[in-house]
Amino acid sequence: MDRNALLALVMALFVVLVALAIVGWIRRRRRQAYLPAPDRVPVDIGAVSGEFEGFYVSTTLDGEPLNRVAVKGLGFRARATVAVANAGIVVSLPGNPFFIPRDAIREVTTAQYTIDRVVEAGGLVLLAWRLGETSVDSYFRVENGQQLIAAIETILPTTTGPITTGPITTGEKA
Repeated sequence: MDRNALLALVMALFVVLVALAIVGWIRRRRRQAYLPAPDRVPVDIGAVSGEFEGFYVSTTLDGEPLNRVAVKGLGFRARATVAVANAGIVVSLPGNPFFIPRDAIREVTTAQYTIDRVVEAGGLVLLAWRLGETSVDSYFRVENGQQLIAAIETILPTTTGPITTGPITTGEKA
């Protein structure tokens, strides 16, 4: 096989792989079309108790750190500013700021891995919250992770019963 034929074969394989990746992404977005867009940042968020610079790593379905949420601007890693305020959390991504209301927050803790990111133990901040009726987990990589966790803990809503997470998939009714 000469060089031109080999080059054409490699280029064709590359085009097929890119096309398959695009089709996979489109199908994931369609499967997750039931998810609502995150809330817009309200005019009044109350007093800001802390702002943290770092990276938004991903949002995944609750308990599935390898199942990325691919809709409504949550699908891609980006630089981020996370602001903790009385009313909730403002996540400022380039061109896509969104708001997590205080009552939607379920838990904040640390994690070591999520889709395409593995770090030292406790190196990611995991923010568990509800996007509409669906429980999701957002992961952040910030320099002062423990300070971010402490700031979020000050606004955690109090609950009167157990927190339920995700849809029941065993066919049992709640």
